[in-house]
Amino acid sequence: MRFGIRTIDDFDVKDKVVICRVDINQPVDKKTGMLKSEVRIQACAPTIRELSEKGAKLVLLAHQGSDIEYKNFYTTKPHAKVLSRILGKEVQFIEDVCGPAALEKIESLKRGDILLLDNVRFLSEEQTLFEQKLCLTHEQQADTLLIRKLAPFADLYVCDAFAAAHRDQPSLCGFEQLLPSAMGRLFEKEYCVLSELMECPQRPCTFVLGGAKIADAFLMMKAVLEAGAADYILTGGLVANILLFAAGKQIGQRSLDYIYKSNYGEYISKAKEMYKKYSENIVLPVDLAYTENDLRKEVLTEEIPENAMITDIGQKTADIYQKYIKESATVFVNGPMGVFEKEATEYGTKAVWEALGDTKAYTVVGGGDSITATTKYGKTEKISYICTGGGALIRFLTGEELPVVKALRYGAHVEENHVKREEGK
Repeated sequence: MRFGIRTIDDFDVKDKVVICRVDINQPVDKKTGMLKSEVRIQACAPTIRELSEKGAKLVLLAHQGSDIEYKNFYTTKPHAKVLSRILGKEVQFIEDVCGPAALEKIESLKRGDILLLDNVRFLSEEQTLFEQKLCLTHEQQADTLLIRKLAPFADLYVCDAFAAAHRDQPSLCGFEQLLPSAMGRLFEKEYCVLSELMECPQRPCTFVLGGAKIADAFLMMKAVLEAGAADYILTGGLVANILLFAAGKQIGQRSLDYIYKSNYGEYISKAKEMYKKYSENIVLPVDLAYTENDLRKEVLTEEIPENAMITDIGQKTADIYQKYIKESATVFVNGPMGVFEKEATEYGTKAVWEALGDTKAYTVVGGGDSITATTKYGKTEKISYICTGGGALIRFLTGEELPVVKALRYGAHVEENHVKREEGK
């Protein structure tokens, strides 16, 4: 047991049905049905391999695609093929999550078999709106369809999805209310590495925050600044645009329209307060880039055209950020500096990742886009630690107890907790 959570070492899984929740959510090319990345699948493979080799009848649960829009959903069938290749062993798949076909398949599993069920987000109870609107307690989650159907068939629940540990959904927090539970090897590694690192980061400690996930970025920024954990915060992407506007800079009307259209207007006032209080720690771009007829244009922040749409930091800013990174002792990165998927707007992100590869600092990269950038620029072997989580990493660094961590701690003593519950009725 570590941090009050059981590990795989605490259980004999031979001939036991083990439900293992993994995070293998990866970009998918829907035209070909092929995954664009295998990073998260590679990361959880050791846990899957170990459980199978120890004789478990293994049932894998996973989600695929953001549920902001239904069109982002996709089957987990391609993931089974990739897992089979990585493990060198067949990973069975069924187009069902917890219906009769899935239950029949689970009952037929033999020692060492691996079965991947379909995308859990095909169930409404696994979607963000369900989570945010109903706010079910973990005890209530245990009474949702997924848990009621699958838990009776299982002997043990293992969560290896640290990347989703900030989510409060049944497949992540419900099984622990009924089954003995443990964290998988990836979860254990990520949780322990980050815990030990945040206790005493080497200084200077620099955070690089970019991308478009504003809520997460501002949550992290506020927490690490108030705690004194960050010496510097280098900003890019939509994070930088909001802070620049809050600081009285022009960012182009199209950029501003996008902020309000995306319902991020509330963060402008938050950014004003934050920048006023921590202007010495927050580093803003001195120049920015936009495209005109698909050609890159760079200008100083004081000279942004009125109708521009900012898509990257400029070269002067990139040089400054590289210097900060190379002179730091610890660097956390979450989010790209711009639209790095396109050649005309990737300069800033590429420059930051080049610096990450060259610095002697302990570097931590987290989040889907950040991992994709790490792979794209060939820096996987250069980064000290790649965390599969983005939102989970951010919330962990704020000091908040993650919902899945809380559930796993409960699941470590599920038998005693059941007795206490009955006595309290």
